[in-house]
Amino acid sequence: MSSLNDKLAAALASREKRHIRRRLPVSASPVLPSADFTSNDYLSLATSSTLRTAFQHALSAAPQILGSGGSRLLVPAPAHVALENRLERFFGSEKALLFNSGFDANVAFFSAIPQPGDVILYDEHIHASVHDGMGVSRVDSSNLIKFPHNSVASLKRLLRKLLYERDDLRDGRASAFVAVESLYSMDGTFAPLHEIVQCVEELLPRKNGYVIVDEAHATGIYGPQGRGMVAALGLEGRVLARLHTFGKALAGSGAAILTTELIRDYLLNYARPLIYTTTLTYASIIAVDCAFDMLENGSAEVLALHLLDLSKYFLELLRSHLQSAPPELLCLPDHLCADDDHKDPTNTSADPSFPPPAPIIPLLTPHPHSLAAHLASLPQPLFTKAITWPTVPVGASRVRVCLHAGHSRDDVRKLVDGIVDWLQAWLAREREVERQWLNVAEGEGVGVWMESKL
Repeated sequence: MSSLNDKLAAALASREKRHIRRRLPVSASPVLPSADFTSNDYLSLATSSTLRTAFQHALSAAPQILGSGGSRLLVPAPAHVALENRLERFFGSEKALLFNSGFDANVAFFSAIPQPGDVILYDEHIHASVHDGMGVSRVDSSNLIKFPHNSVASLKRLLRKLLYERDDLRDGRASAFVAVESLYSMDGTFAPLHEIVQCVEELLPRKNGYVIVDEAHATGIYGPQGRGMVAALGLEGRVLARLHTFGKALAGSGAAILTTELIRDYLLNYARPLIYTTTLTYASIIAVDCAFDMLENGSAEVLALHLLDLSKYFLELLRSHLQSAPPELLCLPDHLCADDDHKDPTNTSADPSFPPPAPIIPLLTPHPHSLAAHLASLPQPLFTKAITWPTVPVGASRVRVCLHAGHSRDDVRKLVDGIVDWLQAWLAREREVERQWLNVAEGEGVGVWMESKL
């Protein structure tokens, strides 16, 4: 085997040994929607007969459905322009620009827009695509600054330190960008957007502070007609850019950046992930249009309300069972604990309704593969996802549960029952091991038992 193959195989073997090797999920048969607690199909539109029928009718009536002809800069794309115009009206944005994915959009923005000498402050849980964009940007690595998750106090301290040290930030010659997600995909936490925006505006009164919000996991669920958390909080005119994706709650593909005309024009000229790739197919554009019909006519809002009600129901059921469980074996994160002593300390919002329920619920356990495998082995299998480092920090392994509008309360009860079954079986094994050691200690003496433990 070549040296390259040796190195690649060794890296994979290392991950295999640490139980963090990634593999494509495999299922012998299609996963039933009622058993799917893994995908990001939050509104269950991917299995919606209403959306499917609308899409088929739109396809039959469309003049073009196959391919797209090339890059946006190569061929005219009237359907794409029409969708961008619709997005501008729907979201109340000056301009919209389509991308093939949310990943491409983040890489495009953060690689192109921040200029030499600028600063990017980013939440420690920000998506990998933002990291990739920052990594190829013209911003010096010393000016890429991480702040603790959702900590407005830490963001303030960092900005004040930068303003004290740098004349160009104080007088507006350099810019500070703040990158956050409205809803974080691994934790189900919400950014305190109002407080973040207020912090940036107060500390950078020369208007050289810019907030960029990734709304990938909030699109279609929150805000008026599913416009996202920025719209829910009335912050549309106070953030520089919003990213909305179509591949999660909207059951399509692609994404759009909502921003100013100047930023859009600059991206068209400098954003490599946009310039050097074939754009979305016409069929993709049609599918997104049909999904936005459901947002605008209110049918998606009914699904979103049911989804958030399911989230509250799931947590109520699960919390009652976890009260007697060892937290080192299985627990909810602090922000999902019911009592005041464990509420998320980073949530500084004065709004008692914030944060709202989320369809993303992490079950923290050092044994995520065991729990996920148990749920998948039930007579009626339930599919969840074990998440470990490097996707989440070391010591923060979890099973990520994603609820969908297509789930019923009965589906949720079955999931809770499966989780409790695993918990009880694990505790029973621990008690049996303890009993066996006690028998050894009693039968052969404490000395022998202690030797066996050393």
